[in-house]
Amino acid sequence: MTVVQVLRKRVRTARPTYDVSSPLYLLSKLDSQQWKFLCLGFWAWTWDAFDYFSITLVMPHLQQLFDRSNSDIALALSLSLMPRFVGAAIFGIAADRFGRKWPLIINCLLLIVLELAIAFCQTYKEFLACRILFGVAMGGLYGNASATALEDCPDISRGIISGIFQAGYPMGLLLATAFNALLVNSTVQNWRALFYFAAGPPALLIIFRLFLPDTTAYIEHDAIRSRRNVQSFTSEFVDVIRMHWGRLSYMIIFMMGCTYLSHGSQDILQTMLRYNHALSSTKITTIQTVGFLGSLFGSLTMGFISDIIGRRFSIILSCFVAGALVYPYFYLSYLPGLLPVVFAEQFFVQGIFGIVPVHLIELSPYAFRTFVVGTSYNLGVLFASPVPYVETIIGEGRPLPSLNGNGNSGSDQRFDYSWGMAIVFGCAVVFTMVVTFLGPENKGGSINDEDDDGSVYQAPFSMVSPVVNGNANGNRNGRVWDGESWSDR
Repeated sequence: MTVVQVLRKRVRTARPTYDVSSPLYLLSKLDSQQWKFLCLGFWAWTWDAFDYFSITLVMPHLQQLFDRSNSDIALALSLSLMPRFVGAAIFGIAADRFGRKWPLIINCLLLIVLELAIAFCQTYKEFLACRILFGVAMGGLYGNASATALEDCPDISRGIISGIFQAGYPMGLLLATAFNALLVNSTVQNWRALFYFAAGPPALLIIFRLFLPDTTAYIEHDAIRSRRNVQSFTSEFVDVIRMHWGRLSYMIIFMMGCTYLSHGSQDILQTMLRYNHALSSTKITTIQTVGFLGSLFGSLTMGFISDIIGRRFSIILSCFVAGALVYPYFYLSYLPGLLPVVFAEQFFVQGIFGIVPVHLIELSPYAFRTFVVGTSYNLGVLFASPVPYVETIIGEGRPLPSLNGNGNSGSDQRFDYSWGMAIVFGCAVVFTMVVTFLGPENKGGSINDEDDDGSVYQAPFSMVSPVVNGNANGNRNGRVWDGESWSDR
């Protein structure tokens, strides 16, 4: 197959599918237990985002306390992203081996301990150590939370449920912003009060999880594995890596692009608005809140839209619009004009993430879903972890004149952080569009299928194939993949 033929096939397979259903109808397909699992996964992911974003909100306080520069505090953000894949691997394997319940409970206990540890930090080194450990705990949460929320979900409702689950991320950012305004400047404990508070909700998640069973999908698979006893868990795990390394590699690369988009547009936004545009804290909070609302609605909307026009087409469309807004998003300083731009940019950036959970789960091998989804997501985060640090360093390479005319030194120093953010974000848009265009899609395929002998569900995969086929013979529900579309025998 020539390169031209491959590209033509990628265009054909990215065309919208127009499978339209009412959102209310899709939501009505969930039973009460599935709603509970969705609620649990949503709030677990919400608090993961709250924990991460809290640091960006208190950066000025940390700079003053530790006597460090913006780039030093940005390094702490990067260091909390880097070890997340370790937690994803550890807790993912545990969840696939022992069930979703207890790994999530242990994960939440670690979050409580580390939140309190951060609040008691007195030195910069202690702070960095806590953030590294915190990254491990945060990394273990995503795969388990997404599997809990989605794996029992009816196939027809996956897209909209994926969007609802991912909306937990901007919800966490909104809550962090609200409680930062409520606690940080109005309490004696200052920034530490935010982290004292953050240690509380994970305890509620633990109580909630204790009263819920494991997901039906996991229970059924565990029963099959125990009954058949075809191979040990370890050898089965090795087989999954050997059979699906190409798929896992693609998912990591895809998530790296998505993470560059998200963190590239958000992590040092507050710093950029303060130093580039000299906006007050009140205006910055307003801008961030509008952006988070855009993220919330984007996740909900694009998750549902992806059920109508396809996962890949929705992601490419969102990247295109996000790229078109690069200049006004990073350089516009007129507040009334900036607000709708920020809303729209975050709508489409986080709209992509509204598709990510279901897209990753549909591409994951059945038996090790938590490990594959969590590890691919967080390895992508690892490779994108330098984002806030790189953006800060690029920006500090372009000094700006002081606003008061006293030169660019001391407390009057200003740097062009917009330049660094625009470069990183623009490259991420192009990269993510290309990777998504060339990648696979399994929209509509069952995510709970197994072979008759209970062994790991295998699906043929090619880095240039538009979909992951239904089984080893290329069949799905009695239909055959002919290289371009599913057709009856």
